This record gives sequence, structure tokens and C-alpha cells, in this order.
Amino acid sequence: MSRLGRKEEETLIEMASATDDNMVILINFKPSESAGEDSNGPLYESGSNTESELPGNSEIDKRHQSKDSVFFRDGVRRIDFVLSFVDDPNKDEEKKVDRRREFERNLQKSGLELETEDKKESENGKTYYVKIHAPWEVLITYAEVLNIKVPIKENDIPCTIENPIDCMLSPFRLPEKVMHPDPDYFTAPFRKDRQELYLIHDESTFFSPSVRNRIVFYILTRCPYGTEEGKKKFGIKRLLSNGTYTAAYPLHDCQYWKKSNDPHCDNERYTLYMEWARFLRFFKEQPLDLIRKYYGEKIGIYFAWLGFYTEMLFLAAVVGLFCFLYGWFTMDANMSSKEICDPAIGGEIIMCPLCDMDCNYWKLNTTCRPSEYSHLFDNVATLFFAIFMGIWVTLFLEFWKRRQARLKYEWDLVDFEEEQQQLQLRPEYEAKCTQKKKNPVTQEMEPYLPLTSKAVRFCISGTTVLFWISLIIASMIAVILYRLSVYAAFASIMKNTQTLQPISGLLTPQLATSVTASCLNFVIIMILNFLYERIAIWITDMEIPRTHLEYENRLTMKMFLFQFVNYYSSCFYVAFFKGKFVGYPGKYTYMFNHWRNEECDPAGCLIELTTQLTIVMAGKQIWGNIQEAIVPWIWNWWGRQRARCNPENLYSRWEQDHDLQHFGPLGLFYEYLEMVIQFGFITLFVASFPLAPLLALMNNILEIRVDSWKLTTQFRRPVASKAHSIGVWQEILNGMAVLSVVTNAFIVAFTSDMIPRLVYYYAYSPNADSPMSGYINNSLSVFRVENFSVEARPKDQGDIVFCRYRDYRYPPDHELKYSHTMQFWHILAAKMAFIIIMEHVVFIVKFFVAWMIPDVPADVTARIKREKFITQKILHEYELNKLKEKLCQGQTYQGMEKEFIATEGKMELSQAM
Repeated sequence: MSRLGRKEEETLIEMASATDDNMVILINFKPSESAGEDSNGPLYESGSNTESELPGNSEIDKRHQSKDSVFFRDGVRRIDFVLSFVDDPNKDEEKKVDRRREFERNLQKSGLELETEDKKESENGKTYYVKIHAPWEVLITYAEVLNIKVPIKENDIPCTIENPIDCMLSPFRLPEKVMHPDPDYFTAPFRKDRQELYLIHDESTFFSPSVRNRIVFYILTRCPYGTEEGKKKFGIKRLLSNGTYTAAYPLHDCQYWKKSNDPHCDNERYTLYMEWARFLRFFKEQPLDLIRKYYGEKIGIYFAWLGFYTEMLFLAAVVGLFCFLYGWFTMDANMSSKEICDPAIGGEIIMCPLCDMDCNYWKLNTTCRPSEYSHLFDNVATLFFAIFMGIWVTLFLEFWKRRQARLKYEWDLVDFEEEQQQLQLRPEYEAKCTQKKKNPVTQEMEPYLPLTSKAVRFCISGTTVLFWISLIIASMIAVILYRLSVYAAFASIMKNTQTLQPISGLLTPQLATSVTASCLNFVIIMILNFLYERIAIWITDMEIPRTHLEYENRLTMKMFLFQFVNYYSSCFYVAFFKGKFVGYPGKYTYMFNHWRNEECDPAGCLIELTTQLTIVMAGKQIWGNIQEAIVPWIWNWWGRQRARCNPENLYSRWEQDHDLQHFGPLGLFYEYLEMVIQFGFITLFVASFPLAPLLALMNNILEIRVDSWKLTTQFRRPVASKAHSIGVWQEILNGMAVLSVVTNAFIVAFTSDMIPRLVYYYAYSPNADSPMSGYINNSLSVFRVENFSVEARPKDQGDIVFCRYRDYRYPPDHELKYSHTMQFWHILAAKMAFIIIMEHVVFIVKFFVAWMIPDVPADVTARIKREKFITQKILHEYELNKLKEKLCQGQTYQGMEKEFIATEGKMELSQAM
């Protein structure tokens, strides 16, 4: 093989300045004779391969081969990837045959070795399987292209001092072999001209299966298969989308429920299932190193983040539970609910109708139970918990940065830069962009999207996103109209239905309206999510992002913006708009001049916000778990029932994996999105529901095991990919953390009844012995019923002269009747002052905590420096020894002595630094 100077000639596809093609194949691999004899190439003799016979591929061969085999028939070459296709007798079949023939021929030219299983040997008798093996020459070439790090020396840095409480944590630990399946090494990027430098004990196992399938997938996504409509076509993704192939996937190493019979198999899938994916192991730590080894860094970093988030939720859940219990134990001492429930107070207060004409007057004590339950969430502990969560979210984000920095060091991602991904163009971008320009960095010609085309695409994309957000707002308005329309119906039904009388104290018309509206809103949210997911992918594809990273970031922002509005809009309405723009009896405010705006319960709107939050949050988590676990299991079970026609021992490894579900490139995207939306529920509105972190904690304990179970048992093995962080989600979490301080301050000030109670307690209470007595009467204004307009006057007027409503206005006999009292302005000023003070206090504490906690632990910084020093020393010694060998062999040439002196000086300088 050629050395580094000829690397470009050995890579499969490089962008070059061609005369009539966008891509040039630069392939210089030739399979060995033995490989060519043993390997079965593509079978395309006469345009159809329906009755092709494969030499050496008889039923006897299959019987002799273990069903868990991950090797070619020779038992030596490992299967790194599998392609499958079926006979499709239609007008496009000949074109598909030509594509496959050309594609597989180019794969073999690139150095990959293929072996095809005939359809007669498959489970359904229709599917062909093309097994792909990457020989050593291919692996080392693309390991250099992808800058893969490999071991050069065993790590000599001693482990950190053991924690004294480790013995207490032993029940939660996993065996050392599971937690750390491989020794720790110093690593360096692979170079073909330095092979003797690396710890290569066995070429067949030097690169892990995850690294091997990553290399093969890199080749598959860039391999051409012909020219159509004057354009060069390439990539397995296009062949999958047009039906040329039905699937492309790497193999699991064994069955998940039992070990493989192959003594060379590591049985990592089995270990992951037994130690990680079973729910009974929910209290155990996660084997992150094994996850990373088997699935790659990108999936490993997701489970590391999810596990850390769940651990941090434990503290928030405990504090939230104590706040809830405080409200529970002080419920009987709540003076407001006592007065509402007192027949002599709440039973004598006649409230104004909650809707026009059809609603009657009602007594305040009919809301006794809701007012008692409201105290569970609307008490002084609410303020404490809102401030605590503002600090907790900062601790979570800062400590995650430290945990992420440690993982970057342990997983050899310190020098991993996003530029490596940005320089790798998406195959779709290369195919669709026909114009070229010189890259100012690489000085090579590469495709680009003209500015005018980009502007048009962004305009269409932005317009589409705005349209769907407007659709969400329209659906929210429809739910509000539902609330306004059905309240009178619920009031009439509950009044006239005798069977509902026993629960009338618990199920009020307000609560019934709120619960049904929340359920309706949840259904609409799920429907809009289902539709928008497909729209978001379509418009992101239309924008033609340049790199995979850019594609994910654009799709992430679109989906998050949509789901943010979709999930939180109803909560924002209840928290900040409901009951705020009602007007007063005789001069109510109407939506569209027809529907009267909703009023809050006399005990406040916080209990309705809690109801809305609970239904949407719990419903989303239940539905998400059903989608993630039950749906894939049903599809796999149904597929097995339809396909099973041969004995179990003839059901090969590639067929077993083929029947599993496909874990697409956006699989992790939806997992992150689900957790970030949950993060919003427990931070943005946590002041209204202290139990939200507890619900999230219980869900996440289940989520970790559900995600691990489905990934290990129900999905094909994903292609390994690298990632050194959670990406753009980190910035989204930071933004939500800042926004949560503002929203919780406004919830405490404007949605809860805390500030009005405090103002009454300190400024308006006439009773020093019982400062809160008389608060309910003080918070209700008086209205003379004869001042009702004809349209709003109840049909059953009776002999009622005055009714009460929730506001601070002068009575009808005052010269400023129905105008806001001075107490209203005092309360408003107190609310604004509280918001400013709370925000500044929490932000100061947040920024101080963030400043105090370094992003990278001190011991990790020291280890990184030590590893860089050792690595540089090893590389310099290697260069020096190579020069000495050349001098000893007499291979002197002009400048050799100077190079030797310069290398020695570089070593001394490195050691001094």
C-alpha cells in the first residue's frame, strides 16, 4: 500500500475539479486472489437474478454455519455490514439490477470484500443478503482519513483516591469488567506509516466492530453507482430511498438472551441486556464504557446525559416532595379555605354568574374542595421551591459540563473538533449542488449552493414554520372557545343530574371544564406533532444543509420551536392570561365580541395550571413510553410470526437483525427532544407543581431501561458515530434555564395568590391576632345586579340584589364605583417589585455558582496535560529512532543531519514544556 503521500488516491470519493462529473472515483485497492476466490460477488448476468446459483452456498453450508455467526463462510473474515434486497418484478427492476451491479463493483474496487446469500436460503425465500467485509488495508486507510485514535501505550496515570462512601454505594455498582471492558491507553491518531508504533496485537481485533462498521458506512455513503439524468449518483442512502436495497445495517454480535457459541465472540449485546437493559437493574449504574464501545460515542453521550439528569432530579424530587407535604400538613390551617368552606362566610357570599344568561348565581362555599387542594401548591413553600429550582438548574448544567469534560478525556474526544464533521459534506449536498467554487481553507473545488437559491429555500422554510406555529395558536384559541362554550353546559348538567350530586363538591363545573379542555388540548398536541415531524424533515431536506451537523442543528431548532409552542402554549395561557383580562360584571371583556373571557376560581388559577401541567406532562410520558417500547415490540413480533417458516437453527444472524426495527439517524434526536420538553415542564412551570420533578424522576428511571431495552432487543445495531457533547441541546437547555427564572417569578406573582395575601397580611388586615381572617371578603368586590346588561343578565334573577366577584374595585355606592381601588395598585406594585427582586437574586446566585464551578475538573486537566506530554514524547522518540535507523543504514542525504538535530531539539523542548 502507498504511504501518506498517496492517501488521496486511496480514499473512495474526493471532490475534485472534473470536466463533466461532480465526483471522481479515486480507488486503488485490489482484492487478493484468495479473497476473490472465496468471495461471492454480485450476481447480475442477464438483468435478473431471481434464479441465481451461488457457488459454495448450498443448504449444507448453511446448516454447518452457526446461526449466530458474524463471519463469512470461511469463518475468518468478519461481517462488518449487510445489505439486503428483494426481487421486484416491475418496470424499474432492470434499472435496480444495474445500480446494484455498478454499486457492488465499485465497493469491490474500493477494497471491500462481498459475499452474497441467495434468496433460496433466506427465511422468506425472497431476500438476498450481501455481506461486506473490510480487510486490514481498507481499515487502516480510512482510519487515517477519519482521524481515528488508537492505543500507543497503556495509561500509567494512577487512579484517583477512592471515595470513603464507595462501600455504601456498592449495591449500585456493576462488575469492573462490565464497567471498564478494556484497559485504559494513551492514544494517538492513526497513521499508516507509523503502524509499528501502535499496540497492534491482532489485526482482526485491533479495530473494534463499532469502528469497523463506521468505516464501512463512510464508504457506503460515498460509493457511486452510475450516472442518471446527466448527474453522478452515489451513496447507500439514495439506493435505500429508491428501493434498490431494502436495508443496510451492521450486525449485533450475538442474541441478547444467551451467549454465542463462538469462543471469539465478546457477547457484548448479551452483557448489555443482562446488566443494563432489564428493568430489574434500574438501581444499578450504567456501563457507559461498554455502551460507547458497542454503540459509539454519540449514543454513549446520550445515555450519560440522561443518567446524570436523572441523578440530579433525585434532589429536586425530594425537595419538591417536602414542599408538597408542607402544603398537605398545613391544609387545615389555611385561613382562606377555612373562610370559603365556612357556611357562615362562604355559604353566605353570593357570587356573580360565570357566564351570560345561562349561568346562575352561586355560593362561594361550592368551591370548598378546590380551594383546599389549591393550598397544596399555593403556599409559602412555592416561593422557596421556585428559587431553589432556579439554582438547581444552574447546578445541573454546570456539573454536567464537568461530567462531559471527564467523558471527553476518558473516551479520547479531547482533540475531537466539529470541523472534522463540517469538512465532511453530506452526500445529498454533493449530489444536489451542481455548481462549484474553491474552498478558502482546503483550496480545493467543492460544490456550493448559490445565495439566491439558499435565500428562496429559507423563505419557504420560514413561511412554513410560521404557518404551523400559527396553526398551533389557532388550535389553542379553539380550545379556549371550547372552555368558554361548555362551561354553561357543565353547570346545567351538574345542577340537574342527581347522580352527580354526591361528587358535586369535588367535581365543580370549573374543574370539569379544565380537565376536559386539558385532555382535548393533549389530543390536539399529539396530532399536530405527528404532522409537523414530517413537515420539519421535508423543509430541512429542502434547505440542503451542507453537513450532517448543520442538518441536525437546523432540524433541532425547527422541531424544538414547534414543540415549545405546541406543548407550552396552553400552560402559558392558563398561567399568564386566564382571568387577567375579564373586566367586571356589567362590563365584561369578550373574545371576538361573542365569548366572555374566562375567570379564575376564587382560590386562584394555580390549581388549573397544575391540572393542565399534570395532564399534558403525564400524558406525554405515558404515550412516549408506549411508542418507544410497545409499538416496536408489536412490529417485531408480527414480523417474526409472518416470516418464521424454517427451523430455529437455520435462522441466521443477518436475517434475525433484518427482522428488527431500523434505528434511523434521527433516533437520538427524538430521545433528546422528549427529555428537553420534559425539562421545560419541570423548570418553566415548577412553581405551580412541586411534584413535577418527582414525576420526571420516575419516568426517567423507566425511560433509561426502556431506551436500553429497545436499543438492545428491538432495533438493529446502529452505525457508530462520534460526538463529544450533546450539541445544540446544551444551548437550548441554557436558554430554558434563564427563561424558567422569569416564568416562575411571574407565576408566583400573577398566577398564585401569594402576593395579594402578603399585602393584606402586612397592610390591610384589621385583626392583629388573626391577620389573615377576613381576606376572602376583602378580595371580593361588590356588584349591584340591576347594573347587568340585558345580554349578560341571568335568566333566573330571583331576589338577589348584590353579587360578588374576584377583583379589587370600589362598590356601586362609591363615587368611583367599579374603578380599581388603591389596594389593587399596591398589589400590582408589590408583584412587580417581587419579580424584579426574585429575578435579580436568582440570577446573581446562578452566575456566582457558574463562576465558582470550573467546567473542567482539575484532575482531568492534569490528566489531559500528562497524556499530551507522553504522546508527544513517544511520537518524537519514534521519529528520532527512525532517523537513527536511516543514518545507521547509510541512507544519508543532504539535510539528514539537520533533521536529526531538529528532531532531538523538538524532544528536549517538549520535555521542558
